[in-house]
Amino acid sequence: MTSNSHIDPSSLNRARRQQELLALADGAAVDVLVIGGGITGVGVALDAVSRGLRTVLVEKHDLAFGTSRWSSKLVHGGLRYLASGGVGIAHESAVERDILLTRTAPHLTRALPQVVPLLPNIGVAQKLLVRTGFVAGDVLRRTAGTSSSVLPRSRRVAAAEALRMAPTVRRAGLRGGLVAWDGQLVDDARLVVAIARTAAREGASILTRVEATDVTGTSATLRDGLTGETCSVTARSVINATGVWADQVDPSIELRPSRGTHLVFDAAAFGGLSASLTVPIPGSTSRFIFAFPAAHNRVYLGLTDEEAPGPVPDVPHATDTEIDFLLDTVNTVLREPLTRNDIRGTFAGLRPLLKTGDDSTADISREHAVLTSPTGVITVVGGKLTTYRRMAQDTVDATVAHAELSASPCRTTNLPLVGAVSGAARDAIQAPTRLVERYGSEANTILELVRQDPALAEPVAPGMDVTAAEFAFAIQHEGALDEGDLLDRRTRIGLVDTDRKAARPAAERALS
Repeated sequence: MTSNSHIDPSSLNRARRQQELLALADGAAVDVLVIGGGITGVGVALDAVSRGLRTVLVEKHDLAFGTSRWSSKLVHGGLRYLASGGVGIAHESAVERDILLTRTAPHLTRALPQVVPLLPNIGVAQKLLVRTGFVAGDVLRRTAGTSSSVLPRSRRVAAAEALRMAPTVRRAGLRGGLVAWDGQLVDDARLVVAIARTAAREGASILTRVEATDVTGTSATLRDGLTGETCSVTARSVINATGVWADQVDPSIELRPSRGTHLVFDAAAFGGLSASLTVPIPGSTSRFIFAFPAAHNRVYLGLTDEEAPGPVPDVPHATDTEIDFLLDTVNTVLREPLTRNDIRGTFAGLRPLLKTGDDSTADISREHAVLTSPTGVITVVGGKLTTYRRMAQDTVDATVAHAELSASPCRTTNLPLVGAVSGAARDAIQAPTRLVERYGSEANTILELVRQDPALAEPVAPGMDVTAAEFAFAIQHEGALDEGDLLDRRTRIGLVDTDRKAARPAAERALS
């Protein structure tokens, strides 16, 4: 449904959005209408359109507005699921991790060591459990076909190396560390945008600020959040990928959301952390918290798993109890305790878990479910960011069967996302490393914007590592429509309130 007038068929912007809304109002044919612009929704849209289905995605807010931007930014190999006997989901996670790292998004992912410091508070039994788990992780890696050159095998390291990875760990009694490797995303919201743009390149319409109401298995009323105009759309199938809001579209399902909270610190608070500092939760044999290096010279500390009953907020917030829990747990391994004064920001996300019984949310399976409602709407819930591609494949398979659509086989296993580049080709890009990590091969487009207007080389606020050219690129190519899109999702400046205030004038100028 794209037009030849778009110089770059992957570009999302205000003009394209308006053109495609007009086409829908004029009765453009739709095979698949996807509701929800998080990781699951954009994954479904890409899978569907790449099979030759005429696909439209609508999102009430912005891409990655909900849970998808509040993840740990880790590409998990599924190790934690082995502890509860979830061999299938663990293997699936390891396979999907390999696909992200080596084929579809090598520019947005990287290998990350995780180090468990061996301090006196970690007894022999717990140390054995961790080591056994890491060895099991090696087996998962190998069975998924991931080379040790991509993710090295686990090992024990001496105290000096553990301190090099995590300099603020207590030295007294440190007997070294156990190290394993996992994947990390440069940023989860950027992954969502890359998938959405890849779907757009393949021919999908990706429409943000568009709310779907009166949803049935073959139709919906769409309301343009910018103009208030509405139109009715008929589709051969409708997919509900709205995450923790899924029960508002499909009342036949019941969710039991859980909240995962992270704290944001300056990198200096952890002394140059170069690994995921992994700390066992006292009293648990299979749960840990993690502190890991993140974008914009930050460290994120997480993760909690708390039930979150009641109405679902647009933006969840950390509770005092969760903040204390994370600080208390990480301080069990640090030389100098961190306090609330060290925290620069917090973020929390809600996991869209399907209610299955009376177990705690920490024990509910993270497997996804594809359900058909009495109205014919196909709903996908559960799962996790790492396995988004497989969730999308299963959802489109179910949709094709339900609506009797004619579609090609799934192509997304080997379909590189917009910007994907690795190896020698990545090294050959003549651009700053930070740009290549965020934009891959499109880093050159950022530099071209600067050549056209040298003023765009300026940072959006003093001391920040985001330039005005990145704001311009987000507006021209990544579908950013307002300040929140620029500050909170295309970049993560907004995680720290003082940074957000400092950069807001640059966002206003970019949009003017």
